[in-house]
Amino acid sequence: MIKSLILVGLIILSFLSPDNSDGSSSGSELKADKLKAPANGKLSVYFLNIGQGDATYIKTAAGDDILIDAGKNQAGEVVVNYLKQLGIDDIEIMIATHPDADHVGGLDTVLKSFKVEAVYAPKVSHTTDTFRDFLLAVKNEGLLIKEAKADVTLPLKGLTAKFIGPVKTYDDDLNDWSAVLHLAYGKKSFLFTGDAEKKSEADMLQAKQTLKADVLKVGHHGSVSSTTPAFLKAVVPKYAVISVGKNSYGHPASTILNRLKSAKATIYRTDLNGTVTAVSDGKTISFRKVK
Repeated sequence: MIKSLILVGLIILSFLSPDNSDGSSSGSELKADKLKAPANGKLSVYFLNIGQGDATYIKTAAGDDILIDAGKNQAGEVVVNYLKQLGIDDIEIMIATHPDADHVGGLDTVLKSFKVEAVYAPKVSHTTDTFRDFLLAVKNEGLLIKEAKADVTLPLKGLTAKFIGPVKTYDDDLNDWSAVLHLAYGKKSFLFTGDAEKKSEADMLQAKQTLKADVLKVGHHGSVSSTTPAFLKAVVPKYAVISVGKNSYGHPASTILNRLKSAKATIYRTDLNGTVTAVSDGKTISFRKVK
């Protein structure tokens, strides 16, 4: 009888766990890489190595701090470690691209560890405990979420940062709801796509949003659901960064890797290269990798 109850309890727990469906390995394996501090007077973009998920930290030349996503729940402390390594005391802008656990999971931990001035997210909700934890953490900090959608510009000095997606609404398709940010500094530009998929990419193309960018944060961890030929042709990236960890989904897909190679983009991957850092003076971009 006792063994039966234990078995039933384990089955129930397996269904209740909100983060076991992201195809990734245990969060206990996550460790922060050793990073170099941001270069003074330059734009530094850190594609953080946090396993399967997304987390990007940006230090602008003017000194503002931006965080886009923070991986899954277990990655929260790792992201905090990274930010402390880099000497961050507050965050001007936090962006939650969409409610998926491997993007918003660690944001509540960051909110509890640093003063955050403003939080942006698309106007879509989700019923998971992970997303509710994020919303509660925002509320506890006395903040209101600002809507991330096409044509919303971030109030930053010395560069232009504008959301170019989502262009439309996408019902329960959370990936296509992803906040997509285009950032231009001098003559160089970056495109951060979250998990935006084919439908969102097509809508951005149709809306004639500014897509061209030197650096592309590849959509949806390199899944075949994103980075269509038409979208890639519009972006024309010289560099492509894939935020990915050990997973059961087959990310990044060979189709996408070959497509990026055919486009002559230099590819960086956080699972192979560790944290990837791009530094720009507005005229050139240089890259550092941990591995």
